[in-house]
Amino acid sequence: MKVLVTGLGGFTGHYVKVELEKLSYDVIGLESDLTDAKGLKSEIDRVRPNKVVHLAAIASVDHGSINEFYNVNLIGTRNLLEALESQGGGLQSVLLASSANIYGNKNEGVLAETALPNPCNDYAVSKYAMEQMAFLWKERLPIFLTRPFNYTGVGQGENFLIPKIVSHFKQRKGVIELGNIDVNRDFNDVRMVAKYYCQLLEKPPIGEVVNICTGKMHSLKNIIEICQQLTEHKINIKVNPLFVRANEVRTLVGDTSKLIKLTGASEMISLEETLQWMLEATPCLE
Repeated sequence: MKVLVTGLGGFTGHYVKVELEKLSYDVIGLESDLTDAKGLKSEIDRVRPNKVVHLAAIASVDHGSINEFYNVNLIGTRNLLEALESQGGGLQSVLLASSANIYGNKNEGVLAETALPNPCNDYAVSKYAMEQMAFLWKERLPIFLTRPFNYTGVGQGENFLIPKIVSHFKQRKGVIELGNIDVNRDFNDVRMVAKYYCQLLEKPPIGEVVNICTGKMHSLKNIIEICQQLTEHKINIKVNPLFVRANEVRTLVGDTSKLIKLTGASEMISLEETLQWMLEATPCLE
């Protein structure tokens, strides 16, 4: 049973590969560029995967090129779906990773999959556009969508918030410069996200959208406090106006009801456990 993973060499792809191999799948990484429709079709025709996990995307909200959000996240995904349709039979499930960022700022409280999207930056708009485009294919391909809330772990780049904080504590720095500190997030562990993806791939909720979340919210101050307790090192927060995003999503916490119904979601890794893992890890992936 062959599983094609786009973005296999990335942060999430590493952990997804580990989980898929535990299930004895033959895991194959995509070699073609998503924006190369012809090359993509040729590779899909050759590989003929049974299942697909589509992770590849421009994932940083602060990415320098606005056009790349749409070229990769939207058009690239469409190219992939077109190539998959052309392979004919044998395809059992296609997981498309979207983002909880599509919920935006106007939604308050715990967000279920039925909450109205209100994307407030180009990354989120590109992901929501990808979702809408993908569902044009739902009668032709076994598609389902995931909306992961924030997640982290060993190997994530320091351009992301928690790895930056962890790095400062590991180096025992006295000050950390951050942007908006009045934000609250639902933080998952990448190892759990990978497990959820594989469980959903095994019993795919075709045509549906599923939040990948913990249902628990943590503030940046809370994360700093946990790191201080774990390291016995105190650090001061300095707000740098250059790091403040104009359209920052203030609060993102997900409703786990659907995820639990589909996967059981019995194993939850606490944020404290994730931070301990990251603080103790060597720079290389474990």
